[in-house]
Amino acid sequence: MNNKQEKKIIAIWAEDENGLIGADGRLPWHLPKELKHFKETTTGHALLMGRVTFDGMKRRVLPNRETLILTRDENFQAEGVKALNSLKEVLAWFDSQNKNLYVVGGASIYKVFENHYDELIRTKVHGTFTGDTYFPELDWSDFQESTSTDFDKDDKNPYAFTVTVWEKK
Repeated sequence: MNNKQEKKIIAIWAEDENGLIGADGRLPWHLPKELKHFKETTTGHALLMGRVTFDGMKRRVLPNRETLILTRDENFQAEGVKALNSLKEVLAWFDSQNKNLYVVGGASIYKVFENHYDELIRTKVHGTFTGDTYFPELDWSDFQESTSTDFDKDDKNPYAFTVTVWEKK
């Protein structure tokens, strides 16, 4: 990052029309274009997720990103990740380095960081699905929309979606 860009803590997620973000620890849809957007946005930075989200990814570490796991289990270990046990530890890590921190779930992790976001990146999948995890209620009053990009459905992406970025006022 150059000197003009300050590092940020950013929530990034995809939800359906009802705010659903997960089903049995996984995404309820498969949208290659949305996954490509996620990869392009987060590559070269750090991802923070809870252990349940990490388990839902079959403990797969995404390439070219530092992976942090926030867990209450002080003995948690997994190859290729850094385990942290509190918001305070995550913020100390963030202050000590130069990368953006993308909070990628689950719902309780998004809520823990509510007062620390500099930016929100929401993908709204234009459909409704069944599942068990919803994005938590957040106070959006400190944010203003900066960009919104629509993606049409196609033969590989069965649902249209919109990516909207909100920046802290």
